[in-house]
Amino acid sequence: MKQMISGWRHVFKLDPDRQLDDRSLEAVCLSGTDAVMIGGSSGVTYDNTVDLLSRVRRFEVPCVLEISNLEAVVPGFDLYMIPIVLNAGHQDWIIGHHAQAIEQYGHLIPWEMLVPEGYLVLNPEATVAKVTKAKAPLEPVSARSYAQVADRLLQLPIVYLEYSGQIGDFELVADVRRTLDQAHLFYGGGIVDAETACRAAAVSDTVVVGNAVYDNLAGALETVAAVKGSAAAES
Repeated sequence: MKQMISGWRHVFKLDPDRQLDDRSLEAVCLSGTDAVMIGGSSGVTYDNTVDLLSRVRRFEVPCVLEISNLEAVVPGFDLYMIPIVLNAGHQDWIIGHHAQAIEQYGHLIPWEMLVPEGYLVLNPEATVAKVTKAKAPLEPVSARSYAQVADRLLQLPIVYLEYSGQIGDFELVADVRRTLDQAHLFYGGGIVDAETACRAAAVSDTVVVGNAVYDNLAGALETVAAVKGSAAAES
């Protein structure tokens, strides 16, 4: 599981609650991205998740579900990403919903397919920040501390810095990455073209591209080669 994730440099994130035509979806799935992540902060249902999964499954790209709603958990994904929002203002998003899920569905959970993510929500205007009542933004020293809790204390395989809708503070991202011992650093937010993708790739392990798929598909597709090129240059 961790070995699979460590090979991901680029991921497209698709929202079941947003419309994407078949030609655009095909371009995303055949782009060379390492994985397609399905998930969203609102409007995610069982039906629209099943529909999007069935469309992505026509292609060979790995497809993972990032769970934000228990009612929208669908079988058939390659992995299930479980966000733990470290800077959430309500405990439900740190451990509450997780305990509820285990109470209701523990006997059905494929534990070997679950990947916990230590989330830091860093854009206070994002929907995810409002839903989780995230304490954002964070000073660099606080971001480092939260990240080290995830990495060293909780031993989570992923630390995910989520700016959701805006470009992040890449100095802070680089600073957090330097503090990590074993966790893989995901970055998401404001990646719209090759230039922003290269900047993100320079300070993170995996770049997640989401909104650009719907707002500027051509720019979003450019990000794959940009990120992969950055990885090749580093090696």
